[in-house]
Amino acid sequence: MRLYYHPLSSCSRRVLLVARQLGLPLELIQVDLFRGEQNTPAFLQLNPNHQVPVLEDNGHVLWESYAIMQYLAELTPDQSLHAASARERADASRWMFWCAQHLMPPISSLNWENAIKQMAGQGPASAVEVERAEAGFVAAGQILDQHLAGREWICGQQPSLADLAIAAPLADWQQARLPLKEFGEIVRWFGQIQALDCWQQTGHIASVQAD
Repeated sequence: MRLYYHPLSSCSRRVLLVARQLGLPLELIQVDLFRGEQNTPAFLQLNPNHQVPVLEDNGHVLWESYAIMQYLAELTPDQSLHAASARERADASRWMFWCAQHLMPPISSLNWENAIKQMAGQGPASAVEVERAEAGFVAAGQILDQHLAGREWICGQQPSLADLAIAAPLADWQQARLPLKEFGEIVRWFGQIQALDCWQQTGHIASVQAD
């Protein structure tokens, strides 16, 4: 299986976390987003949305990181990331969809404004966009923080696809200047994620501790 990815992509990161946790080997093909390789005709044959990651498995092409995560889990027998029961799977999917809709947009905006924008030579951060994204992150953070109170993991008694999906973009919390330390339960849970072998094996070891 081939994974077209970029090392700065949170969506690529969550797929790599799942692959490591499941012990699945992937041939990694880096797409240089800064040079616009996601806009080339060859890449658009894989993903017309101009985005990574893309999984290619023996002629089957799949984009959207959450779908790739589920696909890899369902390919793997006796795995624990994606539960057996319909109710438990739906619970994990609910949080993954929530992440895509409510958590990722403000994180992506803050990461762009506070870090990647300058790396790409697109000028300084927009104060208006930063303020709006921070408000969005705080609103989503409050929901997740309240949910994690009294829970070790987001769904069930062990890490699930939902945990890895939501944790992946938090690796950029420092460069994106996320107000993460306002949320004690998220900080506790994120520390558990960082202790997982799959997190350390992917090289994304951004630590955070409560004051």
